[in-house]
Amino acid sequence: MKRFGALKKRPEPWETDELIRLENLVKIYDMGALKVLGLKQINLTIRRGEFVAVMGQSGSGKSTLMNILGCLDRPTSGHYYLDGADTGEMTAGELSAVRNRKIGFVFQSFNLIPRTSALKNVELPMTYGRRPKKERRERAMELLARVGLETRWSHMPNELSGGQRQRVAIARALANEPPLILADEPTGNLDTAASEEIMELFSGLHDEGVTVVVVTHEEEIAAFTGRIIRFRDGEIISDETNPCPRRKGGGERCC
Repeated sequence: MKRFGALKKRPEPWETDELIRLENLVKIYDMGALKVLGLKQINLTIRRGEFVAVMGQSGSGKSTLMNILGCLDRPTSGHYYLDGADTGEMTAGELSAVRNRKIGFVFQSFNLIPRTSALKNVELPMTYGRRPKKERRERAMELLARVGLETRWSHMPNELSGGQRQRVAIARALANEPPLILADEPTGNLDTAASEEIMELFSGLHDEGVTVVVVTHEEEIAAFTGRIIRFRDGEIISDETNPCPRRKGGGERCC
């Protein structure tokens, strides 16, 4: 598989600053007579260029956290600062613009448009951003080449393997050059070999300075990342640095 071309040098620790900051974040789901506490007073900082895994069992709060980080949901109380801006003060239209420009989403089920080519799927975020057609096409082809699919640009999703579909989804997530990639169980529908290929792509993005946050329940997947945050019952129970993230084939790159 082709490696990503160098977009920019991975920032050194002393060069990084906060991309995400959560302050006393609480999420309560109102179920009528029942109120469910999804997140309990979460305080968390993620700096630019970090590669982070969020882990926890079903109901632990990790998916609730990802929905808030992706500006798909709002906290009940507390603050979420993204790139220095308080998302709680944004209108629905402003949040939509933030999702388009600053966040790239990768989902377990790929979420590709079924009857649309790989090229058109990658172009979609740029279409919403009203970029010129020629520029969209050139950028989409460049991104498909980066994920090793330049010869599959005209294929429909059902003509691609699961790993290939997820690579298209990653290319789409990168379309508007967002500083943040949020991946929710991105290897959940893939075999071991395809999962390693996808995590290698994320490792390459991390090397280029992109901030990547991956939700996973698999220790083997979390081992690719440089930081592992574990949730239980809506709370962070551990937040640890991984000094030697995995590389494809079980190799390591020690600090």
